Amino acid sequence: MIVEQRAFTSRRTLLVGLAATSALTVSGCSSLPPFSLTEAIRRLLLISSRNALARLTAPGGFWDNQLARLELPSVFGERRGNVLERILTGPAFRSRLQRELNYVAEDGARRAAPIVADAVRVIGVRNAIDLVRGGPTAATAFLRGEMGTRLVEEMFPALADGLRVARDPIVGEALAALTGIDLPGVARQLSVEVDNAIWGEIGREEASIRADPERSNDPMLISVFGAGKVL
Repeated sequence: MIVEQRAFTSRRTLLVGLAATSALTVSGCSSLPPFSLTEAIRRLLLISSRNALARLTAPGGFWDNQLARLELPSVFGERRGNVLERILTGPAFRSRLQRELNYVAEDGARRAAPIVADAVRVIGVRNAIDLVRGGPTAATAFLRGEMGTRLVEEMFPALADGLRVARDPIVGEALAALTGIDLPGVARQLSVEVDNAIWGEIGREEASIRADPERSNDPMLISVFGAGKVL
């Protein structure tokens, strides 16, 4: 009797353990080995960030993207007394300056791309099931929360350099001529705006993959987020 009870207890413990394990793993299809939901979230973030940053770092990646295009920092909207400064901050120049700042933003995104990729590879994912079942940008929001302001700090030097060496010679000369403009402060503000644009683009890419995982051509994402998903 005691032996039978012990055998029953052992079988029950084993079944409970298997049930707990299956809650954290899924099988993409009969030809694929089981994989963890943590790995699925990493894969989702890796592909989302790769695609988003590839768009933003392409020529015109910010300027040609209505959702990512950056406005001028507020400092350039201030009224100044110098006649030259009023001309340089007029509508025609402001449009040219805005375009240049969006080109500079591409440099910041290039600096951010490998940092995001490295963070995805080593990040510890808590509550993977909740992230799988979460909203359209749940994984992006999680990664951004984990990274905090790291991208802002990492991009700041590149953006500051970009402002000092503008590709548009007229903009470069104008920035040098403007007095009372704190270029490091502008670079800091621009870093925050680029950070927001990057996470916004990654979030949109994540939402797109969740809505249509087949377009990713990734068996893992199709298994987890596709029509035949197990969760």
